[in-house]
Amino acid sequence: MSSEPAQSPPSVRTEEVRLLEGPNLYFPRPAVKVTLALPGYLAASPDQVRAVAAAVGLRRRGQPGAPGSEQRQQVLVRIVERVARSVAAAAGTKRLGVRTRPAGETDVVVCAFVWRQRGRAQALGEAIGPVLQSLLEGGSLADAVAPHAAAVTSAPRGDGPRVVTPRIPVASITGTNGKTTTTRLLAHICMTAGLTTGWSSTDGVVVQGETIEPGDYSGPAGARAVLDAPGVQIGILETARGGMLLRGMGITHNDVSVVTNVSADHLGLQGIDTVDQLAEVKAIVTKATKPGGWVVLNGEDPRVWAMRAGIRARPWVFTADPSAPAVREALGAGGRATTVLDGHVTVLTHDGVPDRLVRVIDLPMALSGLSHHNVLNALAGASAALGLGIAREFVIEGLRTFRPDDLLNPGRMNTYTVPTERGEVTVVVDLAHNEAGLEALLDVSRGLCAPGGRVHLALGTAGDRTDEILQALGEIAGLRADHVVAAHKVQYLRGRTAQDLEAQLRIGLGHAGVADIASYPTELSGLQACVEVADDGDVVAVMCHAERAEITQWLRSLSATADDEHAIRRKVVRARGEHEAEEALTALWEVEDPSERIRLAEELAAAHPDDARITYELAGTHDAAGEEDLAVALYERALAAGLREPHRHRAQIQLASSLRNLGQVQAAESVIEDVAARHPESLGVAAFRALVQHDAGHASQALADLLTAVVAASTDPDVARYRRALTASASALREHPQG
Repeated sequence: MSSEPAQSPPSVRTEEVRLLEGPNLYFPRPAVKVTLALPGYLAASPDQVRAVAAAVGLRRRGQPGAPGSEQRQQVLVRIVERVARSVAAAAGTKRLGVRTRPAGETDVVVCAFVWRQRGRAQALGEAIGPVLQSLLEGGSLADAVAPHAAAVTSAPRGDGPRVVTPRIPVASITGTNGKTTTTRLLAHICMTAGLTTGWSSTDGVVVQGETIEPGDYSGPAGARAVLDAPGVQIGILETARGGMLLRGMGITHNDVSVVTNVSADHLGLQGIDTVDQLAEVKAIVTKATKPGGWVVLNGEDPRVWAMRAGIRARPWVFTADPSAPAVREALGAGGRATTVLDGHVTVLTHDGVPDRLVRVIDLPMALSGLSHHNVLNALAGASAALGLGIAREFVIEGLRTFRPDDLLNPGRMNTYTVPTERGEVTVVVDLAHNEAGLEALLDVSRGLCAPGGRVHLALGTAGDRTDEILQALGEIAGLRADHVVAAHKVQYLRGRTAQDLEAQLRIGLGHAGVADIASYPTELSGLQACVEVADDGDVVAVMCHAERAEITQWLRSLSATADDEHAIRRKVVRARGEHEAEEALTALWEVEDPSERIRLAEELAAAHPDDARITYELAGTHDAAGEEDLAVALYERALAAGLREPHRHRAQIQLASSLRNLGQVQAAESVIEDVAARHPESLGVAAFRALVQHDAGHASQALADLLTAVVAASTDPDVARYRRALTASASALREHPQG
């Protein structure tokens, strides 16, 4: 029985012919992207490659490189360009913009050329591969090109690109992190100015705050929907890498472009394998900006700031550092800068006069200055708004009123106070989809955590991250969170299994010394598990992609309240071990007159009712004035109100001392014993305990315990020299209390 011989793999394969409808990675106008696999060319002998190079008219054809080499790929890039131009010329196109570049695999070359007619563009893209095949087989250029050029000429012209030319001002916003927040902020500012505003993002198409198309609209479809919406006066377009790579931008140009940052994310997809290649994609929006417009660039990100070299518009840099070199460079180029100067969001121009817009502390989205990345987002949004011509007063008002809540900025650093049986727990809900996002989430969480509290993390992300990124997320979580659980997102596995994704996270956690974590099937169940074990003052952070609505509903069922800027400020100050009235409290104890000190403390107490720390300080003013009976009641009230460390044990010491002075020795003894049990290392506690024990008639025990505490805690060299003798004396006092 005979069998047909096995067919050898083709020498040339056309992997893809993709029509990009708008500005793209290759041209600032619609282009066709042809991806060619050339294994036959890569494996061919040097003489074969020289022959093809000669056929297409390459002058420098003497160094084709060894088979399989990168040098060979570079030669193939030039051959492909010549073939594309030859087919176009034979089909009647005398001038054609063509760009070719090597792809990730050594045998792959990408060829791109501009287009106006869909049918003929498609036919030209499909012709390049067969012509290359004919040339490799020894055919002449003319013979190889002729039939395919005829096919291009006879192909239906087809319609033109579906790219939209805006008739209203448009801003395009891209970057790895902060795109959605900056889009929402800029839209909020525009609406504050009274403009009918439409915007598109990963959440949908929105006009004046009302979602008209839900879903991920961060690509060309979102741009078209915004610009087609009736009555819209200004368009704000979140522009993601995927849409630009697969379809090009949805508009011909923008008036303002913003690039927030570039970091490792979505690598290994659509031919983008490195951060530098990703930066090249993000730069597309900057090259589409009109010459009279503004390109707003992050001066703290070298890859972003480098994009200024390819723009026709004017540069506007944003950075929190007013002395950054990028500020000087932007101003020197006739551009502008937005920075933080003396604690204010400030615009700088070449005339040298700073324009202070608003204090950073008055930016709700900055979380009392805790969120550095949101400070940068605010600088970017303010720059873009001013670049669009929004009046200064509306920019200021918009910055002051844009809150990080589930109404204006859902899913982005939304913080809640959740009452539990153990006390109040803070929950932070954020997308945090990559390493930079997780670092930012944990920065905020740690900054909101009470002294001595813990940070719990519901860890999870989408499956289209590389193993290296997933492991890095696990390591960050293990190093920076106190308690981690896995919280999966079955809607976002994107080709992985939940088990595989979790295994990569666990590898990273292991690098940080975390041996095991609990696993939950959803974001909500992971959050619930963390809240269940959280104590008063703890923070629970959840990386939320899929279940934002369910999480919000569950939090509301617990009577959770969204934190406003005042609640956030109180938590930030508390996390620093301070009080929001810290300056007033410091000034209080600088007052010499006891009566005046009490009066000022009572004013503070009236301004902060039921505040444990203020009540404690008020108690201290009465104590210092010799009014121990009033002080005792206030100390007890402060402790009952949940006074935290380091003030809690101090209040107990002072309470015990006041009770002792009032002759209530038994009550004083009960209080001081509790403090001593929790602070056995404190010599101060030991001293007060000895005083109480003495008054209770236990003088020998008091002296013995005090000696024991001194021996254990003191670094005095004489104590160290006589440690054995002092320890023996303490034991003798306990055994023979009467001497």
